Amino acid sequence: MTDGYRGVTALVTGASKGLGRAYALDLASRGARLILLARSDGELKELAAEIQERHGGPTPEVITGDLATPDGPDRILQELRDRGLTVDLLLNNAGSGSAGPFLSRPIEPQLRSVGLNISGLLALTHAIGADQVARGSGGIINVSSTAAFQPMPYQASYGATKAFVLAFTEALAEELRGTGVHVMAAHPGAIATGFFDGTTATINARAADAPATVAARTLDDYGRRRAVSYPGRSLNRALTWPARLLPRTVTPRVAGAFNRWLRLHETVDA
Repeated sequence: MTDGYRGVTALVTGASKGLGRAYALDLASRGARLILLARSDGELKELAAEIQERHGGPTPEVITGDLATPDGPDRILQELRDRGLTVDLLLNNAGSGSAGPFLSRPIEPQLRSVGLNISGLLALTHAIGADQVARGSGGIINVSSTAAFQPMPYQASYGATKAFVLAFTEALAEELRGTGVHVMAAHPGAIATGFFDGTTATINARAADAPATVAARTLDDYGRRRAVSYPGRSLNRALTWPARLLPRTVTPRVAGAFNRWLRLHETVDA
């Protein structure tokens, strides 16, 4: 699924590292023109230079901004307008989360996660999606998670934000059906990134998917115009089904037991 991205202008949020970086590199290899967005100006410029060296073509646009702040999305959207940039594909990848017991963890990172995972995503989707509908073409990929399908004790606020992304994306996809704008949610499982950096929680690399693999499978699924993508190993998708079938009182107990097994209930700042 390469040719479907050639000449498409794609905005990737959270592009400086991890999965966002993998999405940017994969899109560039498929011929897309890139707009790279994150808080880290230096890392974005290094990535833009790497893409230019590997693939040639137009140098990716770099926009530095913070989607988690109240005025961050407006500043980013204004920057897009000032540069005359039109977004054909919005890839809402930027996200953060907190692990550990809700009441014993600092509230600030959890509020920031809500701002980034929900408010920032909503603001960009509202403005850019409206432009796409007016043109009659375009697409939006919202990166959710397999954590979206059940309450997540010891990742309570993070799981809740991803449940929001799941429900919002499914609703928006139905609203925009027939407009020429395709909307898809991606639900990866654990990814071998620095997601838990700064805390004692860790990701088991043997049970996690590589960012490049997740990126490639997401973009393949979008290229096939699928309604949803489960871009990790098959087990991840299978594990979303018990929460749909079990009573609502049972699923948090099961998820909580699993996260205690991962020792997330003992998470503290590193």
